Amino acid sequence: MWMDPMVEYLKDGKLPANSVKSSKIRKEASKYMLIEQRLYRRGFSSPLLKCVDSEEAEYIIKEVHEGVCGTHIRGRALAGKIARAGYYWPTLKTDCLDYVRRCDTCQRFADSHQASAEQMYIVTSPWPFHKWGIDILGPFPLTPGQLKFLMVAVDYFTKWVEAEPMATITAERVKRFMWKKIICRFGLLAEIVLDNGTRFASSTTAKFCQELHIRQSFTSVEHPQANGQAEAANRVILRGLRRRLEEAKGRWAEELPQVLWSYHTTPHSTTGETPFCLAYWSEAVIPVEIGEPSPRTALFEPTANEDELRANLDLLQETREIAHIKEYAVKTRVARKYDRKVVYRDFQEGDLVLTKVTLGAKKNKLTPKWEGPFRIAEKVGRGAYRLEHLEGRRIPRTWNASSLRRQATRARIDRPTLKLQDPKRTAQETDLGSED
Repeated sequence: MWMDPMVEYLKDGKLPANSVKSSKIRKEASKYMLIEQRLYRRGFSSPLLKCVDSEEAEYIIKEVHEGVCGTHIRGRALAGKIARAGYYWPTLKTDCLDYVRRCDTCQRFADSHQASAEQMYIVTSPWPFHKWGIDILGPFPLTPGQLKFLMVAVDYFTKWVEAEPMATITAERVKRFMWKKIICRFGLLAEIVLDNGTRFASSTTAKFCQELHIRQSFTSVEHPQANGQAEAANRVILRGLRRRLEEAKGRWAEELPQVLWSYHTTPHSTTGETPFCLAYWSEAVIPVEIGEPSPRTALFEPTANEDELRANLDLLQETREIAHIKEYAVKTRVARKYDRKVVYRDFQEGDLVLTKVTLGAKKNKLTPKWEGPFRIAEKVGRGAYRLEHLEGRRIPRTWNASSLRRQATRARIDRPTLKLQDPKRTAQETDLGSED
């Protein structure tokens, strides 16, 4: 026990044979005193601090942290509270920090990570309508037709958006939407990016995509950034609907075409071109050009129009290539800035982790933020991992590192670290303040 050498010196004047240890005990002796054969340390937070062994320390930490009056406070505040209560051992602060880090309850209710766990990866499409992302918006206020959801699809190259209001979202409706809004209008696509909803991951959707040789790419659970193009389109649609509707929220389905039209005829920040131009080879005529004639409407010549359109077709490929280069340059700058704030979190196969509780599983404000534990089964890459239950059963979808938290298991406080520490360190750890 760490107290024995000091007790023997204060009681009988005995010192260890080792000269270094004996010198340290002599220097430290002025900070300790014996009262009824019990060792106490002179402190700052209280006149005397009772020195305890490892078993007593474990009980004290557990009682203060999670006992009758415990509220699972953080490590430094826990150490300060114990010191103010009148207890001391050399590794008080270290043990409190370690205990809180391994506390199962504290881990499940811990705050989510603020910094990203993985660098940003640039996603582009090689040509128009090759790659689409689909997402669901809603629920919205009910319309007269009982519509409350919005299915949104966006092309990764032109940024063209297709959207359709729906009363319910089913796998059959997803299939019909893809056929009517994408394939019949823009041709077969090569890849579709989807989230992990049951309507997207169903056998109906999988069979439909397989028959048409469309590759399904699923985002990691609770990581919508992987379908960032669709998320960006969602924000534009929501912002437009809010500002057009104001208080008449039930008319959102009626206002949707105007919002999409405005989006399609506005230059995109990454390409510098409008989605309409990249999709249909020329700029659309907008209402203001009729109310106040623009040069092309005022000077329009039907005989020369065909030649102008042919010239536009000849220059279309160059326009698209320039737009593609601009987009890549903008995304590269954004990624470089984003990566400076990344705090990498890497896991290995076999590690035990907790997963962020999904939105569907959250019941109220008091619901835990993390659940588990699960085991890392496979490292997929780009911050994605496949998980399995402890009994070996695989979890269907991948999880991103930003939604994972390494689980620490609890250990007893009987480690060999409970020994007399350096005087400067122990003096600093004796008087500990609380934290919020």
